[in-house]
Amino acid sequence: MGKKGPTRHLKREMAPPFWPIHRKERVWAVRTSPGPHGLKVSSPLLVVIRDFLGYAETAKEATMLIKEGKVLVDGKTRRDVSYSVGLMDVVRLTDSEEYFRVLPEHGGRFVLHPISQDEAKFKLCQIVGKTKVKGSRMQINLHDGRNMVLEDDGEDYSVNDIIRLEVPVQEISEHIEFKPGVRAIITGGRSQGTYGILIGLGSEPGNKRTATVRTQENEDVRTLANYVFAVGTETPLISLPGGK
Repeated sequence: MGKKGPTRHLKREMAPPFWPIHRKERVWAVRTSPGPHGLKVSSPLLVVIRDFLGYAETAKEATMLIKEGKVLVDGKTRRDVSYSVGLMDVVRLTDSEEYFRVLPEHGGRFVLHPISQDEAKFKLCQIVGKTKVKGSRMQINLHDGRNMVLEDDGEDYSVNDIIRLEVPVQEISEHIEFKPGVRAIITGGRSQGTYGILIGLGSEPGNKRTATVRTQENEDVRTLANYVFAVGTETPLISLPGGK
């Protein structure tokens, strides 16, 4: 009889390379559950607590912390050890009252950047699609799997634009248009983790469209426009590693 359904297991050697786990120490790793982020761009909550943050030495200890409701993601308690945590998610530890934001880092890695309690009240989401729904209303699709129906016609919102989303109430408090002049961070490719100012967009069609970001060192980096994540206009809305 053939296999039915999706794969439920994951060997360590096949885990995404940015997970900070030993590849040959054990055979199996925790596989992320289907959710807001894909397997290749996210990490299960257990790995975040045990390996990224080091708040547990074993999977059993990390599981106890999660099952007891001591870990919140985007303002909501998550008890699933396999819950996928990805770009721009806000992780809160209730016992120590510490807050972290998931940000891209050079070399294809991700880092949990410490943030303040006030900054943990919101996250930035990138618009990856727009859809007309019943009643001729506009629905925007966000990079973390959320879908939001707008009160207006949505003409001011475009793909790759950024919204500031208050969590967990899910209210839009600010809109950043994706255009030259915005502050941005590169979230993929060889230049992942680079921060700078978006100075130009290419004329290529569709997903091949390119963008040029000027770094703080006055170097111009060319990458795909889909890899460029705006974080502010005059100044970034979020704190960045290294005080950028």
